[in-house]
Amino acid sequence: MKNKYSSIQILFIVLCLLIQFSCNDVFLTKEPPGVAAGSIIQSQSGVEALLVGAYSTLQGFGRFGGDPATDWTYGSGASDEAYKGSSAGDQTNFNAVERFECLPSNGYMAERWRDCYNGVARSNQVIDFLKATQAGANKIPDARAKQIEAEAKFLRAWFHFKANRVFRNIPYVKTESELGKPVIEIPNTDAGWTDMEADIQFAIDNLPETFPSEPGRATKNAALALKAWVFMNENKLASAKALLDAIISNPKFSLVSNYYDNYNEATENNKESIFEIQAQTSSVNQSAMLVAGPSMHQAGPAAIGWGFYQPSQVLVETFQVQGSGLPILNVADRPALKSDMMVLSKTAFEPTAQLVDPRLDWTVSRRGIDFLGWGICQGASWIRDQSNGGPYMSKKYMHLFTNKALQTNGSGFDNNRNFRAIRLAHVLLWRAECAIADNDLAMATTLVNQIRNRAKSSNVVMGLCTTYLLDGSVPFVVDYTKPAANYKVEPYPATFASKDDATKAVQVEWTLEFACEGQRFFNLRRWGTLKEVMNDYISRDTKFRSFLTGATFVGPKNEYWPIPQAQLDIQASLAQDPNHK
Repeated sequence: MKNKYSSIQILFIVLCLLIQFSCNDVFLTKEPPGVAAGSIIQSQSGVEALLVGAYSTLQGFGRFGGDPATDWTYGSGASDEAYKGSSAGDQTNFNAVERFECLPSNGYMAERWRDCYNGVARSNQVIDFLKATQAGANKIPDARAKQIEAEAKFLRAWFHFKANRVFRNIPYVKTESELGKPVIEIPNTDAGWTDMEADIQFAIDNLPETFPSEPGRATKNAALALKAWVFMNENKLASAKALLDAIISNPKFSLVSNYYDNYNEATENNKESIFEIQAQTSSVNQSAMLVAGPSMHQAGPAAIGWGFYQPSQVLVETFQVQGSGLPILNVADRPALKSDMMVLSKTAFEPTAQLVDPRLDWTVSRRGIDFLGWGICQGASWIRDQSNGGPYMSKKYMHLFTNKALQTNGSGFDNNRNFRAIRLAHVLLWRAECAIADNDLAMATTLVNQIRNRAKSSNVVMGLCTTYLLDGSVPFVVDYTKPAANYKVEPYPATFASKDDATKAVQVEWTLEFACEGQRFFNLRRWGTLKEVMNDYISRDTKFRSFLTGATFVGPKNEYWPIPQAQLDIQASLAQDPNHK
C-alpha cells in the first residue's frame, strides 16, 4: 500500500471529515478516530476504506507510551539494550518505565491501552460494516469479502498481541454480534491466546500468498508467522515448528544479501520481509513510524530529532567479538569497552580498536563513525545529555543522507522508513530455538550460521576517521576506502557442543541482529531470564551512569505493566493485575 493513492484511500480521507470525536476514554466501545457511520460505507469502497483505516493504526498515535509498531519503549527502553535518552526531566513517565516503578496512573499505560484498542475497534468496525454490506444490496464479491474479513481478523489479533506484550491479562474484544453481549462486559481473565489463535487461523485459511501491488497488506505468510510468534510466547514450540518450516521452505522468502537492506528506504518490501509496516511522506502529509523523530540526533548535521532512544553501554559491549570472529557469549567475560562517556568533542579521544561485529555500526551511532552519510559523529556535541543517556544514539530509524530528498514532509522528522515487523531472520531464530528444544543442535547451528554468514558478506560502514579531536577546530581526516572500525564476524565452525551453548548463541544472535527493534525485553521474558538479566544490568549500568541507582527489578511484578487506572474506573469488568495491586 506504500505510495499508492487509490480511490479507496481518497474515500477514506473524505470519510475522516465526518468524524465525531469522543472525549471519554472507553476505548473498548468508543468509535475509533477516522470512522464514519451508517449506510455511507455499506459498499465495497466504504468497507475497503475502513480497512485502510485499520491498517493506518499499526503505527499507533503515542510516540512514547503507545507505539505498538516498534515497541521501543517497552521492548527496548525497559530492557538492558537502550536508555530513554534525552534529559532526565524530559518525558518523566518514561523514567518510571526505565526504573520499573510504573503505577496504574502513569500516562504511558493509558497511551498504550488507547493505541492497541483503537486498532481493535477499527478492525471490529470493518467486520461489522462488512457484515451489514453483505446483507444489503451492494454486496462485495464473496472471495474479496472473505479476504477483507481475514485481514481485519489478522489486525485484530495483532493489536491484542501488542496489548498483551505490555499487560498480563487483556480483554479480547470482538464485535458485539460475535460476542452476543455488550463489549463493556468483557473481562480480562487471561492473555487472550485462544482468541488470537482463532483469528489468525481464519487469516491463514483465507488470505492469499501476496497482494502484488499492495505489499503492506497482511498475507497468508504473515499470518503463519504471527501465529508462530504467538506460540513462541506461549512456549508452545512444537506447535510453532510446522508454521515456521512452511515459511522457511517457501521459495518466496530468502535472506537479502546485505544486512542493511533491511533498513534502507530504497530496499523495502524485499524478499526477506514477511510483514512490513508501511510509512510514507508527501508534501502535504506523512504516515511515519512514531519513533523516527524522537530517536534522531538533536545536534549536528542530522539534527532533526529529540535525542531519545540511546543504546546502552551493555548493548554496545555485546557486539565485541573474539579473534575467531565469534561473539563473547557470557556477559561476565566481556571486557569493558572504551567509550567517550563525558568526554567533550573538544577533547581528543581515540575510539576502541577492539574487534566488533559490523552490525554494531549499522545499529548504533558512536563517536568517530559515519552517521548514515550525514558526517562523522562528533560525540558529545551531537548528544543531548550524555550524563543521562550515554554517548550513543540509534541509527535504525533515521533515513540515509542520500535519501534526504525523499523526506518531503517538513524537515524529515517524520520520515518514510518502513518497519520490518517480521522478516525471515526472525523466523530462522525462532526455528533455531525450536531445534534446541528438540536437541537438534546441528539444525540450530545451521540456522544461526545463515544469519551470521549474511552478516559476514554484508557491506560494512566505511570511513576510517583518524582525527580524534572532533570540535571542528582541525579538518577531519577520513579515508572512505577503509572500514570505519575493526570488523569481524564468522559462522560457528562446528555444531554447538551443548544445549546451553546453543541457547546462549541464539539469544546473543537475537541481540546482534535485532538490537533496538523492540524485541529484547519480551524475549528475556519468554526465555525466563528477565529478572536475572535485568538486575545484573542494573549493577553494571550504575557503574556507567547514575540513573538506575536504587532501582530493582522484581519478578513477576515488573514482567508486565499495570492496567491503566482510568480504564479500571470506567470498566467494571476489568481487574488489575494482582501483582500491581
